[in-house]
Amino acid sequence: MFTVVARGLNQRLFNFLRPVALTSSLMANSTRVSAYSAGSPTNSLPIKRVGTHNGSFHCDEALGCFMIRLTNRFSGAEIIRTRDPQVLETLDAVLDVGGVYDPSRDRYDHHQKGFEEVFGHGFTTKLSSAGLVYKHFGKEIIAKELQLDEEHPDVLRLFLAVYKSFMEAIDAIDNGINQYDTEQAPRYVNNTHLSSRVGRLNLDWIDPDQSPEKENEAFQQAMTLAGSEFLNSLRFHTRSWLPARSIVMKSLAARQETDPSGEIMVLTSFCPWKLHLFELEEEMKIDPPTKYVLYQAVAVSPDRFESRKPLPSQWRGLRDDELSKEAGIPGCVFVHMSGFIGGNQSYEGALAMARAALKL
Repeated sequence: MFTVVARGLNQRLFNFLRPVALTSSLMANSTRVSAYSAGSPTNSLPIKRVGTHNGSFHCDEALGCFMIRLTNRFSGAEIIRTRDPQVLETLDAVLDVGGVYDPSRDRYDHHQKGFEEVFGHGFTTKLSSAGLVYKHFGKEIIAKELQLDEEHPDVLRLFLAVYKSFMEAIDAIDNGINQYDTEQAPRYVNNTHLSSRVGRLNLDWIDPDQSPEKENEAFQQAMTLAGSEFLNSLRFHTRSWLPARSIVMKSLAARQETDPSGEIMVLTSFCPWKLHLFELEEEMKIDPPTKYVLYQAVAVSPDRFESRKPLPSQWRGLRDDELSKEAGIPGCVFVHMSGFIGGNQSYEGALAMARAALKL
């Protein structure tokens, strides 16, 4: 993807021609019950109680506790942090502790022997407690955000998209699943992801106050941090990702009106099209696949990738009149040295460049 910026002092509008890229140690059980309440229930029913373990916490139970409180049934629920099995048995829901996965009883642990639950829909990463909550309550949460029925197709689209872009990494990290299928050491250490930031909220070993009250304050901060990032992801997909998908779908459907080859797509308005193009081509059974995408913008910050059909080598690195002369097309502005993008001052010029490039 790239960022649209102004080019030059006169901020001319360019029509950009873009080739399409190729695809590609736990604390001992405690008899002490630590509790706190956050938020208020949305009805007058008795406040539900949701349990998770005390001691060191991780991103998955912090996020799971946040998400489950977004549901109607557990809105404003009190969070009980304990490992006492007798206390856990009395609670309305239990996350990340207790050794039981049974959604009929709202038990969502993933540590027990034999647990292999995955999200499904083609995803094979073993779930954490957050993933379990999302699997069973995610559609309800998304439907409330969209103000749609849970069976609306947009709810399912976002349910899958948010899992792929946000939730799956939390499941994988909590379950110790490597991001890469290699034993080679990574080039760098990344401690900036959400799970690391949540982990750093645990009480420091050197802190003289290790009380349950101080621990619960830290867990509340962890819930807020993890929950805010989840909501940010959900709202990005609601307000940006989903509208962009509609634009790309309409542009793909109209591609043969642009050029009989069907290999040139024109975006009616700029959007992050690469998030959707490959998936929609498969879903809509587009053949031949898109080679060039045209859109209007004010400039571009290029990124690197291989293109299905880069712009012709003889155009690359040329600009303005020199490029126009070489291409035999008026109004050319530039073609990047890698051939992954080019520009023209008019839509007609950009389309002419795309049509000529298909033949070269």
